[in-house]
Amino acid sequence: MTAEAQLGFFGIALLLGLSPGPDNLFVLMQSATQGRRAGLLVTLGLCTGLLGHTAAVALGLAALLAASPTAFGALKLAGAAYLLYLAWGTWRAPAALSAQQGQPALQPWRLYGRGVLMNLSNPKVAIFFLALLPQFVQAGAGPVPWQIARLGALFMLATLIVFGSFAWLAGGLGQWLQRSTRAQRTLNRCAALVFVGLGIRLISSEM
Repeated sequence: MTAEAQLGFFGIALLLGLSPGPDNLFVLMQSATQGRRAGLLVTLGLCTGLLGHTAAVALGLAALLAASPTAFGALKLAGAAYLLYLAWGTWRAPAALSAQQGQPALQPWRLYGRGVLMNLSNPKVAIFFLALLPQFVQAGAGPVPWQIARLGALFMLATLIVFGSFAWLAGGLGQWLQRSTRAQRTLNRCAALVFVGLGIRLISSEM
């Protein structure tokens, strides 16, 4: 695979990361409500989930998912249920000016796991990768699975850069808003509504 092709793919991946979507909205909300560190951990989880989707394309599993409405629907239901679960927890989260006042900080592995589950439970990502990655595979540039893996790695790097920036900016805004318990409560409720919206969007999506 030529350097020009890889650079072109990386540019497309950066633009896709900047476009509004469920994953970057998820990072924004988690960063605003839980802080920069939380947003970065969620971002790492999302990138880990992309490993699974890349492997699925390389092994042909994504094609099987695209061909099975039952499997696609089951994964959609699981993803939507998880988002609604997060919405319920965020809506009920107590507002406090500091952790000592009762605002519990989630364990790093839980934040990381949220990112992994958010990504892997979205079948649209698998279908998207199935449609996008093979377009950049070049004849005579090596085994196809290896090329797919390299493209997936470039996509993960772009995601890490863009979503990491979102997490940093939103985390700073969240820290400023959380100086007020009223603002923090409003922020939690807005995040919960965003999660509900993402769940509805996922469940109503089609192949």
